[in-house]
Formats: sequence, C-alpha cells, structure tokens
Amino acid sequence: MERGWLHGEGFLLCLLFHLLLQGRADIFTINCSGFDQHGVDPAAFQAVFDRKAFRPVINYSIPTQVNISFTLSAILEVNAQLQLMTSFLWLNVFWYNPFISWNPEECGGINKLSIATENLWLPDIVINEFMDIDQTPRGFNAYVTNEGRIRYDKPMKVISICNLDIFYFPFDEQNCTFSFSSFLYTVENMVLGMEKEVQEISNTSQKLIQNKGEWILLDIHQSTKKMTLDNSQYDLIIFYVIIRRRPFLYIINLLVPSSFLMAIDALSFFLPAESESRAPFKITLLLGYNVFLLLMNDLLPDTGTPLISVYFALCLSLMVLSLLETVFITYLLHLVTTQPPPMPRWLRSLLLHCTSPRECCLTEPQKGNKGLRLTPIQLPGLKEPLELVGKAPGPREAELNWCPESARGQQEDEAQKQHLVSLWVQFSHMMDALLFRLYLLFMATSIITVVVLWST
Repeated sequence: MERGWLHGEGFLLCLLFHLLLQGRADIFTINCSGFDQHGVDPAAFQAVFDRKAFRPVINYSIPTQVNISFTLSAILEVNAQLQLMTSFLWLNVFWYNPFISWNPEECGGINKLSIATENLWLPDIVINEFMDIDQTPRGFNAYVTNEGRIRYDKPMKVISICNLDIFYFPFDEQNCTFSFSSFLYTVENMVLGMEKEVQEISNTSQKLIQNKGEWILLDIHQSTKKMTLDNSQYDLIIFYVIIRRRPFLYIINLLVPSSFLMAIDALSFFLPAESESRAPFKITLLLGYNVFLLLMNDLLPDTGTPLISVYFALCLSLMVLSLLETVFITYLLHLVTTQPPPMPRWLRSLLLHCTSPRECCLTEPQKGNKGLRLTPIQLPGLKEPLELVGKAPGPREAELNWCPESARGQQEDEAQKQHLVSLWVQFSHMMDALLFRLYLLFMATSIITVVVLWST
C-alpha cells in the first residue's frame, strides 16, 4: 500500500511538471489568430510588454548577443580647433527576444510586426566619442519577426571627438573613430557582434553619402576589444572612419595667388640692379602679399602649424630677403660712385672663381697699358655712364702734360678705381643671380610637393 502511494505521488509530480512546461510553452508562443482580419491585438503581447524592464533571456546567466551595424550618410563638419567631427548616421541594432514567437500560418502569413520601442527592452548602445547630448527623437518603432528577432534603427547626429592631424592641410587625411559599447552591461550580460561585414558597411556608406562638401569618405575599418573599467569588462567595437579633405578650394584661393606673387617677384630680378624703380616695385609686392595673407587667414586652421603655413612663411621670408638684397645693392652702387670701398681679398677670390677665365682677364687691370678701355657703367646718381679710363684730358690736365710720370700715375690710379667699381658691380650681379636661382629652386620644390601630395 505504501508503494502504491509512492507510485501515485510520483505520477502526480510528473503530471504537474508536464503542465508547467506546457504553460511555459504557452507563454512563449503568442496567439495571433485574427491578426490578418481584425489587426494586431495588444493583449497578445502584454506578457512581453510586462518584461521590458528585464533583459530578455530564459537563463539570466547567459549573455544577450547584440549585433550592430551603421550607415554613415553625411559628414557635416570637421572642426580642427575643437577637434570635433559632426556626422549623421543610421544605427542598426539587432538582438533576440525568446519570449516573442508566433506561427505565421495561424496569422495569415504575417512574419514581421512593428512595435513601439517604449514597450520593449532596448540595449543601451552608446558611442564613447560622443561629445553632446543625444538629440534623437523618441517614439521610433522596432521590427520584430515571428522568431523573436528584433531590429531597431536609430538616426543619430553624432558630434564626436577626433584626433585631427592638420600638418598636411589641405591635403590631409583624418582617421576618426566610433567606439560602440554598452554603458551598463558587462561581458557577462551582453556580448557585441557585427551584423554585416565592415566592407559592406563602407561600400554602403560611400554610395549613400548625400553631401558634396569638403570631406570625402575613403574607407571604414573595424576592430574588437575589451574595455576594463573598475574590474569589469565591457565589449567594445571600434570603427575607424577614414576621410579626406577636398583641396581644390584651398589650391585656388591660397596656393595659386601666392604662387603668382612669388613668380612676379622672381621676374623682378630681370630689372637692372642699377634701376631706381626696382626697390619700390618689390615693396609694393611685399605689401600686397601681406594683405593677401590677412584676407585668407580665415581659410587656415586655427590650431597647429600646417605645412602650408610654413610655405607662406618661407615665401614671405624670400620676399623680404629679396627686398633687403635690393636695398643693399642700391646702397653699394651708390657708394662706389663717390668712393669705392676696398674689396676684401676673399671676396675678390670668390668673384674670380665664380666668373669665367675670359671675363676675369677682361676685367683684370693691365698696368702700363696705355690702350686700356673698360665698358662704361651706368650707376644710380650719375647722369652719364662711369668711364674713368681713356677719357679726353681737361684744360687743367693739359697743363700737367709736361710731366709724363705724373700723368701715367694718375691714369693708373683711375684704372685701378675703375676696376674696383667693376668688381663691385660684378658682386651685385652675382648676388642677384644667386637669389634668383634660390627663387627658382623654391618654386620648383613647392610645385613638386603640391603635385605629389595631391596625387597621393
């Protein structure tokens, strides 16, 4: 009799366990009959709605798998001073809710429904680089399939911090990051994954990007890491968004005018060194270049020292050096008309080394040669060319012709003076040629640098 009681008790326990399993199965399956005729009955999902405060898992020790994807549709602004990038993207979040399921055959073939997100549990996916309040409007819906798979699409205007390197401005490429993670759930509760391949995300973003502004989307890369904070680990998916600036605007407004002014300044070397209008011409160019830099200052980055700023500084330095060289030559040529200063031996040797042997022989004075003739030199402050050798004697000199030794000594002194003047003039021409070649080298280097940076 005791065995019969035990046998009856075991049967009752098995029956009770079977009823519990059947009741749990009824909870997980939604009765959708009549959805195709009378619409969706909210009461059918009420049990699911009551669980929205809890993570949707049967075994709470198992983490929820959340897959993410996004589409970058616009790059609105990149602020170099604040190191911020403003963009617009669509965030796609996918997860599974085991408490939602129905038979499509009983629902007239309905296998997907749209449910307000306020009635569902949502994973708290955040972008760690976000530097503003999320202004996404509330009230969006999520799509739920008959197997419990949920998709939530969220439009976002993202103002994110980005480490900008503007050294190669305006030919710079920037690498900004979007780091997606959960704010509350650790890896024991939530695991992040990829819904699409990163190459598919990059291709879709490049096709759908709307604005034709200053920046071009080049590529998107992805990596997965674990973030440790207060002895807790969080899943982290990092997307590297590589963008490039369109440089055409800056080339037209910055580089082309600067190159024109530099070319005009270089052409000014073809003006004679003795010309009195050369220095005012260079002063006018220098003033115009400073006005150009003041007007174009708003197009340059506010922080850092880009390569183009170094280029402008070098251009300005060359123009100032050219003006100083012109002032020095004008002063030197004016000085030699009155009292030519003695030329240092090292400078005389340098001139003889830089000039051709034929020119050196022509300019070298020949003592005792009565037939010496040198080319006349037009110097500032003189109405006539300077010709100190071989000129006709004046009345006072005629009186001294009775002394041949004195006349010969005076003629040799004048020849030496004329030769010294010729050397100083050669020195001024050599300085002009050297600075002109420096201009040509700088301009050629600048053009090659721009072409290389633009093409790469």
